[in-house]
Amino acid sequence: MILFNKGSSCQVGGFALSTIAWILCITSMGLPQWRVWYSKEPVISYPTVAFVGVWKTCIYHHDNFSNIRMCYQYSYHDTFVPLDIRVAQHLMLITCIFCLIGKAATVVALRNVYTGRQERDVTYNAFGLSAVLNIIASSFVFLAVLCNYFSIINNEGIAFPPSFHMPFYPHIQQVGIAMVVAFLAAILFLCSGVIFISFTFPLNIQVLPNI
Repeated sequence: MILFNKGSSCQVGGFALSTIAWILCITSMGLPQWRVWYSKEPVISYPTVAFVGVWKTCIYHHDNFSNIRMCYQYSYHDTFVPLDIRVAQHLMLITCIFCLIGKAATVVALRNVYTGRQERDVTYNAFGLSAVLNIIASSFVFLAVLCNYFSIINNEGIAFPPSFHMPFYPHIQQVGIAMVVAFLAAILFLCSGVIFISFTFPLNIQVLPNI
């Protein structure tokens, strides 16, 4: 027989939201467009546009004949990487780990609900753990976004190596699409955490006969 519980559909939705948030979080980490730098003039020594991300920087040199794109992946030995980016790196990595643990706890809880196991403490604790981890993940992503956002509005510079041919300060610095993706992930993490923490054990379980 298949046990079907109507009351756990919200938790399934929360699981879907946390999965989407996790994908968006990883996507934002891979994108370089956290901070978009624009040079005042497309002079020879400086690029026209540069994307400063959490894990890499991409530089675009434009001239009358060609467009050259160069990307540099950060390493832990790079001393020029500012503190806000280092903080964002660690926060986003911890977020991904917390999300994986939370998803495993959610799977255990949903299995108990849908198979009709009356392990209330295990189910409550699993949903509670997932809720706490998702809310913490949301706060970590928010903090990573805020660190970079304040750097943008304060127009903080970065002392790139001379080989980058990058100015210390950009003429214009704007929020990139990767920060928007990360912000959306933080909202979805928070929503999934609220859904999980509001779980109540179902009183009625509908039993469907095998056909």
